[in-house]
Amino acid sequence: MMTPIKPYLIRAVRDWAVDSGLTPLIVVDTALRGVNVPAHFVENGRLLLNVHTRAVQNFVIEDEWVLFATRFGGKRSSLEIPVAAIRAIYARENGQGVTFPKESAGQPGRAADETGRTAPEVTTEESPKKPSHLRVVK
Repeated sequence: MMTPIKPYLIRAVRDWAVDSGLTPLIVVDTALRGVNVPAHFVENGRLLLNVHTRAVQNFVIEDEWVLFATRFGGKRSSLEIPVAAIRAIYARENGQGVTFPKESAGQPGRAADETGRTAPEVTTEESPKKPSHLRVVK
């Protein structure tokens, strides 16, 4: 089985944005199994999260999960987001980044993966931003 490319692209765009002094944001599809977020932070089934090194700690990208710790309202939270739920990563300041097509059903979800991890509830104090101007080109 070939290693998926999506985690590498997420890592590359995040590193590029941080190295360029920009703020990397990920767009999370909150309807996918494994993503549990407060309804009042969701806009059109999506959630925008800042993943800059100043905003998160212990950022790890695995083939199936993006893992990191951050503070929301002063409270430390450990987040696990299925890679399949990430629809885009881009720089807040200039909109440059990568969008991803919606993946088929059967992706990792709330059920435990091979390591027994499940995705916890995600909370954020950042209000949703306007949708990205990025679009998928086929």
